[in-house]
Formats: sequence, structure tokens, C-alpha cells
Amino acid sequence: MSYARAIVLTSLAMIAFAGNSLLCRVALKDTTIDAASFTTIRLLSGAVMLWLVVRMTRGTLSGKGNWLSAFALFVYAAGFSFAYMSLPAATGALLLFGAVQATMIGRGIWAGERFRRLQLVGLVLALAGLGGLLLPGLTAPPLYGSILMLGAGVAWGVYSLRGKGAGDPTRVTGGNFLRAVPIAAALSAITYQGASLDSAGLLYAVSSGALASGIGYAIWYTALPALKATTAATVQLSVPVIAALGGIVFLGESITLRLVLASIAILGGIALVILEKQRTNGAQQIAPADAASRRG
Repeated sequence: MSYARAIVLTSLAMIAFAGNSLLCRVALKDTTIDAASFTTIRLLSGAVMLWLVVRMTRGTLSGKGNWLSAFALFVYAAGFSFAYMSLPAATGALLLFGAVQATMIGRGIWAGERFRRLQLVGLVLALAGLGGLLLPGLTAPPLYGSILMLGAGVAWGVYSLRGKGAGDPTRVTGGNFLRAVPIAAALSAITYQGASLDSAGLLYAVSSGALASGIGYAIWYTALPALKATTAATVQLSVPVIAALGGIVFLGESITLRLVLASIAILGGIALVILEKQRTNGAQQIAPADAASRRG
């Protein structure tokens, strides 16, 4: 794949991921669709689109998904939807991304990964930014929605960790989307008394599932092999920024000083962790090669 094509595909994928926040927020704010119905329709639409992508591209046959990953996917999607009943698009995207990265970083620490000084600084900075965003005050985001979005982020982090090495990522994701549909349908059945649906809400939910999720993931998985690990990790820092800009332009949302400072701390801190980790890994890979050349 050419470098230019990789850039275009990566940019489209990041826009799609940010678009999920915008579509969900506008649907639950400006239409009558309820969060449970949005979740079910999104997952069903995503499953259908990913199935079509796999059929058309004739990808590898390895990997079909599993029920544990599907449940994590459902928890993410449901928490995401219910959180956006009250959260602005930018705040929700930032909380989600921060929770995802915190989960994955925490898994590394639990597994015995040793952090260097700059990584610890980055981790403390990111946590301070998250704490500062959630501190009580006039510009603080709603606590209930914030907790739901943080939970959604943890679930997505778990889902991402479980997906490593599971097979063809598009096929696995499609299988997990399909398995998550009946779980979401059960939620809709439980909350049927509050169910509501209109044509605009239906359109937003289908767009979120089929386009922003299904096509978005397919594009991302296509571009991913052409990206370095550091690039793939750091480029995702753009998603909350794109969501914030989209919220301003399309939803008329305002950006507070608290959100700006928290974004700088959270995204900057995570960037420090990722970049320092890659630099350390690169140094460890070079050192044995140098030693081997000296022995030779």
C-alpha cells in the first residue's frame, strides 16, 4: 500500500470513529429514539455491513468472534448510547478514549510491564486531566453520563485486548457484532416501555452502525498493516479532537476551558506513554543487534 493511500484511509477511519459520537449524540438529543433501540439498531447494522465487507473482499477464514468479546462489545455500545443522552460529543469522546487507553495501559502494568520515568509522568498527567475534567463545578460534565462513558471505554479496552491475535479482524469484529445483537435486543425488550423510534433516529442509528462502525472498522483494518505501531496508537489521539470540532460545527456545542485543559493533559499524557514505550522497545531491539555485530 502506498503511503498516500495509507494516510487517506487512516484519516477516513478517524473521521468515522469520531462520527459515531456525533451521530449518537444528535440522535439522542434531537430525535425521539431511545438509547436501547439505538444500540440494537447500531449493532445489527454494523453486523450486516461487516458481513457484506467480508463477503465482497473474500478475507481470510480465520476468526469468527466469541461470546465474551461480544458481551464486552455490547457493554461498550450500550454505555456509549446511554451516556450520550446527557454528554456533549467532545466530552464523551474524550472520556471514552481516556478510559480505553487507561484500560490497555493498566493491563500492561498488571502483566509486569515496567514504566520509564517519562511514561510515569505521562500517566500521572493523563489521570490528572481526567480527574480535573470530572471535578464538581459549573462546567463539569454530568456525573451519571460520565460514569457510563468511562464504563464503555473500559469495555472497549477489554474488547480490544481480547481481539489481539484472534484472526482476521474484520471477520472477528463482524462475528462479535452479530453475537452482540441478541444481547442488545434483550435490553430493548426489558426497557420496551420507554422505547421510541422515529425515521430520523433510525437513520442516525443505521448510519452509526453501517457507516461509522462497519465501514469505519473495515477501512481501519485495511490501513493498519501499513502503519507503524506508534503511528497507529498516536493517530487515534485525533478522534476526540475531530469529535470536538464536529460538535462545534454540526451540533452547536461550546468548548470550555476545563475541556481544553483536560484534553491537553489526557491526550498529551497518553502520547508520552505511547511514544516513550516505542522508543524503549526500539532501543531494546537495536541493542542485541549491536552486541551480535561486536561478537562477530
